[in-house]
Amino acid sequence: MHLDPLPLTPDHDIPAPLLTELTALYASNHEFHALSGDFPDPDDIRPEQVATALADELAHPDVEVLLARVQGRLAGLVITLAHHPDPADPDPWIGLLMVDASLHGQGHGRRIAQGVEERLRAAGATAVRLAVLAGNAKGLAFWTSLGYEVLDHREDRQRGRPCTVLRKLLRTPRRAARVAVVDPGGAVFLFRYDNSEVGIHWALPGGGLEADETPRQGALRELAEETGWQDLAAGPLLCTWEHDFTRADIPVRQYEHIYVTRGPRREPSGPQVAAEHAADGILGWRWWTREELAAATDAVWPPDLGPLLTQWETSA
Repeated sequence: MHLDPLPLTPDHDIPAPLLTELTALYASNHEFHALSGDFPDPDDIRPEQVATALADELAHPDVEVLLARVQGRLAGLVITLAHHPDPADPDPWIGLLMVDASLHGQGHGRRIAQGVEERLRAAGATAVRLAVLAGNAKGLAFWTSLGYEVLDHREDRQRGRPCTVLRKLLRTPRRAARVAVVDPGGAVFLFRYDNSEVGIHWALPGGGLEADETPRQGALRELAEETGWQDLAAGPLLCTWEHDFTRADIPVRQYEHIYVTRGPRREPSGPQVAAEHAADGILGWRWWTREELAAATDAVWPPDLGPLLTQWETSA
């Protein structure tokens, strides 16, 4: 799915065939327009009304209207606002996201939202906001399912309609890999961290991948740098998972490959280990038994590490 700016003629009009498509898109969302009151008769939305509504949006220099097509068919529309009129609001806004009603439930809205977030992130935005009209339960459920959090309840600026304002951090994607080293007694080696967003937690040796690395290569490099252990091989893939945290003051969504291997019980050692720990914010380490993992009060990443290791040992 591609998001492309609304094309206009040299006279700044919407081409007639496209206006027909847009009118059908708007008209298919009867329930929303009955709630919003944007059109005099939601059962009779006309091309000239759609053209006027979009022209009013485009009259603002910070507004962008993007179209989404699926196999050539107009599937949806999204309107964004780069700068809110309120100078205290630093975030761009999604003003409207609409999917052809006949295509609801197929994931197009989610893909359009993700595409918008990628565009905004690439433009330097760190978060995005939007407003959901009171009574639009489906809309509120959709946006919260995408990670948007309720920020405020207030009236919209244009018509004074009650709305719920939501906000989402635009996290930077990061690829990472780790190795679960299990000693002869079944204990696993973990590092202790204190992150500004998630607090105290324990994680396996590993970290972010370099541009030309495979996850397995990166996992072994990070293991050697953080522990000094260069005699281990990354065994089978234990799991993949993703999680959020803040790294160097940047909100991150991290996608991890986790491998598992057996190794002797020992301490990290080597001339570079202390410097690596200081750079990575590693506060300590220990070997954890399966029972200790089950009773842990601090967060352990991944959260189901103990059962995953038990399953691996059972199937090995």
